[in-house]
Amino acid sequence: MSRAKGNLAEDRACSFLDENGFMIVERNFYSRFGEIDVIASKDSVLHFIEVKSGLDYELAIQNITPSKLRKLIRTGNTFLKKNNLDVDFVYDAVIVTPQNVEMVENLTL
Repeated sequence: MSRAKGNLAEDRACSFLDENGFMIVERNFYSRFGEIDVIASKDSVLHFIEVKSGLDYELAIQNITPSKLRKLIRTGNTFLKKNNLDVDFVYDAVIVTPQNVEMVENLTL
């Protein structure tokens, strides 16, 4: 996917999160392990969010592989250590399709 399409999906995801009571903390956090698309906070919980887009839900969600999830977790741990945070956190995904934006909470391996 092109960077422009990725940015559009992330913009839609951030609008969705904002409308649903999340506060965006940071976008595109990079570490040597990978990138977190969006870091947001809601109800004292930090959400590390992977944004995936596709023509439909199934195509988009399939791109969250075990390898991608491991990178997300390692990068989230880096963010917590770098910012000296001791807070509750969760790994989520926001799936963006032409028709819909949907959140998948608490991703696990």
